Amino acid sequence: MRLAEHGYTAVGEGRNSIVFYPLYPWLVRAEAWICRDYFAAALLVSGAASICAGVLLRRLAELDHPARVARLSVWFLFIFPTAYFLHIGYTESLFLALVLGSVIAARKQFWAVAGILGALACLTRVNGLLLVPTLMVEAWLQYRVTRRFDWRWLWIPAACLGFAGYLWLNYRVTGDPFTFTQIMEKQWYKKIALPWFGIRDVWLRIPHFNLTEGLHEFIFIVFSFLCTVWCWFKLRPSYAVWMTLNWLLINSTTYVVSVPRYCLTLFPIFFLLARVAAKRPLAGQIMTALSLLFLALFAMKFAHGTWAF
Repeated sequence: MRLAEHGYTAVGEGRNSIVFYPLYPWLVRAEAWICRDYFAAALLVSGAASICAGVLLRRLAELDHPARVARLSVWFLFIFPTAYFLHIGYTESLFLALVLGSVIAARKQFWAVAGILGALACLTRVNGLLLVPTLMVEAWLQYRVTRRFDWRWLWIPAACLGFAGYLWLNYRVTGDPFTFTQIMEKQWYKKIALPWFGIRDVWLRIPHFNLTEGLHEFIFIVFSFLCTVWCWFKLRPSYAVWMTLNWLLINSTTYVVSVPRYCLTLFPIFFLLARVAAKRPLAGQIMTALSLLFLALFAMKFAHGTWAF
């Protein structure tokens, strides 16, 4: 919201905000010009994006699964323990909507749309770059069927233009296109490392930190890893690539944090949960109860001002 109202700066504490990508604050600023309130504008942008994400998730699920599984996918998205981030001033809903839109466009062979939405995703979060290998695998799957090269696949690298725009923003504001990496290391203690270093750190936090920063982080690391492996056996290879690369990106840092929130953008998780619930109603009811319980717990902690991912 500070970025939306005041923009980027190279001086003072505001300099640290360069680590946040520009598309979301730009949209909030545009909405605030209409409603004259930055907080309301953030809620409106996130709310609209969350609706889009729900609709697109169902449409994507319907390409491979029955209607019941598609509906349950949306259900598990919106009752996920950290689903409250979809509706407040965070980038999760916008990023998820752009990723889903890009993947659907690729599945339907609208490659120009896939590349453009991928570029917008890269202007929202760094892991938008992972759409490039994901879309390349999707193109390969289509090539296996047609045995023809489609020149429209050349739109796939266009997704990188969004990240290039972010680097240019860093350079324009600070004079260094990679300023964000220095600030991430200094302010958030994040530096690229092999996954087991960060995961080991989370494991060692469990006895000494509160449940949110220790045990719950570790549980979601394991949960997302198991879903990643499961995805390779049950879903499209392109979805498995998205899961794998995101899991590695999230955990390949010296300080792993916010994994439960980042899981919201790992959309194949909701297909997997929906498949189980559709086949085994009792398991679906148990998963629903657990998810709602943790959603209530985490949302309550967040609403009371306690850090919750």
